[in-house]
Amino acid sequence: MTVKNDRFAATLEVNGAAYTYYPVAGVPGSERLPYALTVLLENVLRNAEDSEAAEELAGRIVAAGNAGEVGSEVEFCPARVLFQDFTGVPVFVDFAVMREACAQLGGDPARINPQIPCDLVIDHSVIADEAGCAGALERNMELEFERNRERYDFLKWAQESFDNVRIVPPGAGICHQLNIEQFARVVMTSDAAGVAVAEGEAPVAYFDTLVGTDSHTPTANGIGVLGWGVGGIEAEAAALGQPITTLVPRVVGVKLTGRLSEGVAAMDVALTFAQMLRAKGVVGCFVECFGPGLDSLNATQRTCISNMTPEYGSTCTLFPVDEQTLAYLRLTGRSDEQVALVEAYAKAQGFWNDPAAQERAYAEVIELDLSEVERSLAGPSRPHDRISLSDVQERFRAVCADRGLDLHQTVQVDVRGQAFDITHGALAIAAVTSCTTATDPRMMLAAGLLATKAAEAGLSPKPWVKCILAPGSKATELLLERAELLDGLRRLGFYTCGFGCMSCIGNSGPILDALHDVADDVELASVLSGNRNFEGRISPDVSQNYLAAPAEVIAYALAGTMDVDLEHDALGTRPDGTPVLLADIWPTEEEIDALVETCVTRELYEAGTRGLYDGDAAWQALGKEPSDTFAWDDASTYVRRAPYFDGMEREPSAPEAIEGARVLGRLGDFITTDHISPAGSIAADSPAARYLEERGVAPADFNTYGARRGNHEVMMRGTFANVKLQNLLAEGKKGGWTRDFTDGQIRPLFDAAMKYGNAGVPLVVVAGKMYGSGSSRDWAAKGPMLLGIRAAFAESFERIHRSNLIGMGILPLQFLDGESAESLGLDGSERYTIAPIDFSAGLPEPSVVGVRAEREDGTTVEFRSVVRVDTPTEGRYYEHGGILQFVLRNLL
Repeated sequence: MTVKNDRFAATLEVNGAAYTYYPVAGVPGSERLPYALTVLLENVLRNAEDSEAAEELAGRIVAAGNAGEVGSEVEFCPARVLFQDFTGVPVFVDFAVMREACAQLGGDPARINPQIPCDLVIDHSVIADEAGCAGALERNMELEFERNRERYDFLKWAQESFDNVRIVPPGAGICHQLNIEQFARVVMTSDAAGVAVAEGEAPVAYFDTLVGTDSHTPTANGIGVLGWGVGGIEAEAAALGQPITTLVPRVVGVKLTGRLSEGVAAMDVALTFAQMLRAKGVVGCFVECFGPGLDSLNATQRTCISNMTPEYGSTCTLFPVDEQTLAYLRLTGRSDEQVALVEAYAKAQGFWNDPAAQERAYAEVIELDLSEVERSLAGPSRPHDRISLSDVQERFRAVCADRGLDLHQTVQVDVRGQAFDITHGALAIAAVTSCTTATDPRMMLAAGLLATKAAEAGLSPKPWVKCILAPGSKATELLLERAELLDGLRRLGFYTCGFGCMSCIGNSGPILDALHDVADDVELASVLSGNRNFEGRISPDVSQNYLAAPAEVIAYALAGTMDVDLEHDALGTRPDGTPVLLADIWPTEEEIDALVETCVTRELYEAGTRGLYDGDAAWQALGKEPSDTFAWDDASTYVRRAPYFDGMEREPSAPEAIEGARVLGRLGDFITTDHISPAGSIAADSPAARYLEERGVAPADFNTYGARRGNHEVMMRGTFANVKLQNLLAEGKKGGWTRDFTDGQIRPLFDAAMKYGNAGVPLVVVAGKMYGSGSSRDWAAKGPMLLGIRAAFAESFERIHRSNLIGMGILPLQFLDGESAESLGLDGSERYTIAPIDFSAGLPEPSVVGVRAEREDGTTVEFRSVVRVDTPTEGRYYEHGGILQFVLRNLL
């Protein structure tokens, strides 16, 4: 790593070893900067093109930070990139296509190569087809390889053919948990990052930072690593050495006081954060925690809180480094030298949590007394809709009343030859899953203790409940085994059925056939220890989804319904007929402490990650020879050459005006990337199914949209096809339907888009508030672009999705404050013309553009929209037709 701006460089001595570093203390006005802006400041000092540019960018950060305001543009160069497989496969498909395009344009394809370390974890494709029985893990792994061999072959080629790429095979764990257990260093050094250090020169030490293609990348914020989720499009550019442009953000401080009460878990704090900060409004802000309450939270409790960051729309939830951080690094096998460097560097850079230090300059401070946090759930469809455990039954009944559901209505189901009457709220799925809670040993031990006590009392889950246990890493399962708690979990049907996201990403597999058959008659429910519970996400058969700590997931499985007061109602009876209350089997803090003391050891994590990159025999049997370009298989239905670089031989020109555009989707508020991006199973009557059947794929082998993300033909056909999507143009039909204004018919949205495209008609979508909330899915932008959508109108955009739209050449247009499609009388039947916008200077001119919507009767509505291209770099991306085209032209 070349030392660019030696005017700002200094030497740091740590136990006799010397490092070059960039102290922020030398920048005037940096003394009270928030921790997060300290990291950004070091980043620009180290990476700016020259000392003058570094000084200018540093001044922007200091000025904005001390004023507590959004500042102007700076460039952030992450130290590494984290991929999960669903978003990682299309990234490497794009890299492969980019290499091919580079060669066709006369360049060296080997130049298309990640410039910084990239880790990809295969964790999103495993499905809980089998659950609740011995052998479930082995059977699900067999099915995973049967379904995904083409993808895995491609990933093996990518691992062999690109530099700076490590791939963790399936069956090892969740990317965010492995990130904090293994990948994160907290402080990076240039030699450890694979950069050659000249003889006699000291390696450069710098903050460990990252971006990831999963929105829950901020999990690592809990151990002092600044990182956030981006779309695969931005991640590709970062991996190729392009900086990420961002406005200096407002930083909101959360001052923690007190300590957690008996029985309250990190998940309860995370749900409290989600409710509190979503209500406060922190979209696009950085959040960081400080205060005397920090000491009472261990590192994994902090990572659980940080994991929930996307659910309130902020970019990160950062914790500074302290003794808790160092203890976790030692526990998970980091070397003494690395831990010493982290401590010395954090203290030298003012990143060490010092309770006696002066409070930093925050835009706003919110206080949370940890002693007031209650045991909580969130639901039935939004992570920030927190409910105190004592109020869950009342809230559930209120939801049913609002939906006109009669709780006295019952249906009979046959479960293994026995008849049961169930009603609304019957629990179809109880899943201990996901990176939110599996990172924290205390919560997993609590779940194991509760399960063991329940089994000893003779309790068991209701027969209609599908029980899923998906540990976040091998170390997590090993912990439960060494604590002698696996047997209790298995006695209740909680057998490990996979190491992956599973239910939280929608891979719950089929529910009980008897419940599937009545899913249209009663609203079924799920409880999971995850971070996402959007409508239609967990299972297409389940209408209400609730987030909870793992122990509470098991408690609800015992009850079998959401219509229960866990604090007062019996969960069942002992063999002697005496009732068993939740309080009778809830583990004490002393019981958990004792198991933590004896079982949570450094050796546990060393054993849990042994052979992390080796995979099983099926993975090892895969083979692809390295090559500069990929040999596409025309018969593949998993990995296809994408068309993004077609036409690259033409020089970029000013974006064309959008005239006479039709509305493909007239949508409401809180349209998530789950609604937009293809996810979950491929419906038998969908355009994607039709495409696969035409190519000889049997319905049993359709797999999921996530598994087929490397095939743009499948993905574009599944865009906007979520079964819960309500397109107001579809006259009451839910899912991927729209009105085709060429003939007035209601037809599949993909089919209508193709008709418009053949007729040369551009398309737009019109939506409400918080458009694009949720996961950082690049296909939520790639799919619309391939359908011919040129612009998206909304009252507000979620941060990652707005950026992804620009990255794919789609113009995000925001209604003026106080205006909406409803207030303007727009019903989606109009033709839209958007006035020309000039991006030659980077930022849009005008920044507020005129729009004319012409109705069928010839009358017009004229209004103005804010062009949400917020930085000059975003403007350059849009002018080139997208970020990938911009990067390739730069490399050439």
